[in-house]
Amino acid sequence: QVQLVESGGGLVQAGGSLRLSCAYSGSIFSAYRMGWYRQAPGQQRELVAHIASLGSTNYTDSVKGRFTISRDNSKNTVYLQMNSLKPEDTAVYYCNAVMKAGNNYYPKYADWGQGTQVTVSS
Repeated sequence: QVQLVESGGGLVQAGGSLRLSCAYSGSIFSAYRMGWYRQAPGQQRELVAHIASLGSTNYTDSVKGRFTISRDNSKNTVYLQMNSLKPEDTAVYYCNAVMKAGNNYYPKYADWGQGTQVTVSS
């Protein structure tokens, strides 16, 4: 059974930085595209960034140039470096494997981790 454990969130002032980590266990991590999602109160969960097994990356427009996703296949871990944080980045952040269907991306696993809260104060 796959487990996803997110960590690294916290309270930070606008303009600050945080680095999130997601530890993945239970399957072949290196084979999967991995992604970071976030969900703000009252909003749907959105895919923020994803990284393919060979390292190519993609970001939603609102975080381009500020966030960097990376992975360490030897540690079964995916990271999200978040710089120049804004209050609108406030959300619970989750990771999941990502499935690609045409031009669309979907979370692979129905069971999510507990997420990590990121709060950015103005």
